[in-house]
Amino acid sequence: MFKENRNNYLKELKEQSISIFYSGRAQHKSADQKFPFVVNRNFFYLTGIEQQESVVLLIKGNQTTKTLLFIEKQDPLKALWDGETLSFKEAANIAGLEENECLDIATLDTYLAQYLGHTRRSLYGTIENLYFDLERHGLNEPKSISEQEANRIKDLYPHLAIYNGYPIVSELRKVKSEFEVNQIKKAISITKDALEGVMQKLKPGKYEYQVEADYDYTLSYNNVKPSFDTIAAAGKNATVLHYVDNDYKIGDNELILLDLGVSYQNYCSDISRTYPASGKYTEQQKQIYEIVLEANKKTIEWVKAGHTYKEFNDYGRNILIAGMKRLGLIKEDSEINKYYYHSLGHYLGLDVHDVGNTTKVIPAGAILTVEPGLYIAELGIGIRIEDNILITEGKAINLSKDLIKEVSDIEAYMAKNKK
Repeated sequence: MFKENRNNYLKELKEQSISIFYSGRAQHKSADQKFPFVVNRNFFYLTGIEQQESVVLLIKGNQTTKTLLFIEKQDPLKALWDGETLSFKEAANIAGLEENECLDIATLDTYLAQYLGHTRRSLYGTIENLYFDLERHGLNEPKSISEQEANRIKDLYPHLAIYNGYPIVSELRKVKSEFEVNQIKKAISITKDALEGVMQKLKPGKYEYQVEADYDYTLSYNNVKPSFDTIAAAGKNATVLHYVDNDYKIGDNELILLDLGVSYQNYCSDISRTYPASGKYTEQQKQIYEIVLEANKKTIEWVKAGHTYKEFNDYGRNILIAGMKRLGLIKEDSEINKYYYHSLGHYLGLDVHDVGNTTKVIPAGAILTVEPGLYIAELGIGIRIEDNILITEGKAINLSKDLIKEVSDIEAYMAKNKK
């Protein structure tokens, strides 16, 4: 799989080019503490390696290509403190390389000098272009390793042209292989088990963090982590999109909105369900819930390859508008903005909010979330229903169809399985 990913990426590069991707390094937390290491997802997509301080070079000449993977050489003393790292042979096997294509990271600059020198000619010709992952996800974010290294190497070899490889790999990642779809299915399956455990123990008087703990238990039992910070938002808290305090005591007849996911071997699920703490929806809650459910189900039935992201968003939004008008909660279309203030969904994959240009049409093979919601603060009601779907040329496939969401099914399950 990883070799195929690299081949697809290399096809998009100019000739006489080298592309460099970095795995990253654990970030400083406090004193001698570091945050847990999270591998750069583009690096993982191209190599399958999850080890920090690693680099991959993808080389494209006139008629041939080559990949070199650089990792830290095993250190017996360091292993006593931090555990074993990959051997060159192990890393090569994971990445789909020959063992002699996996090298000591300490030799990276030596190899770069061999390939990048102005007069250097080889099997690949004179290297003229360098590609880095130069995407920034926030204006105030510090420079990434890739950006720092791009600047350093440009200073050493000013004759080289620098390009951003991120748009290329992000478009490739948007379309999922069969292997990737199956990884996400596994993440969804664990999410299903965890949510069923939550429903069995849910009741008024419980704290949101206890609901989160019930969810986390199933994840820990399956040796997986959440794909993002769990949202367990009861009552009015559910009208705050990214509420993560999770410290409120759930009242009688309140709903709890759960937005959560699983990371299974780096592939993510992202599911939202809204449950009644008492086991029964009130009539008012049910009316609003059914509007959201209608938008969720009809959008899944409608969306297919070739639709634009705007068409996708507008389709679900218009169903919410019609439903809110039926209940008399709004009169004008624009009033929906008070009660619905996010997009209908996003791409899903190695990242929860996965890569992919949303100005282009949605392609077959993409996985999307479909997550309409309504948030009515004056009623203390926030409802979101989110599924993960595989886009095809015809009808989309709902990968999370086994996670119940009909009012009658949820009420019946909670009545039968209460602990």
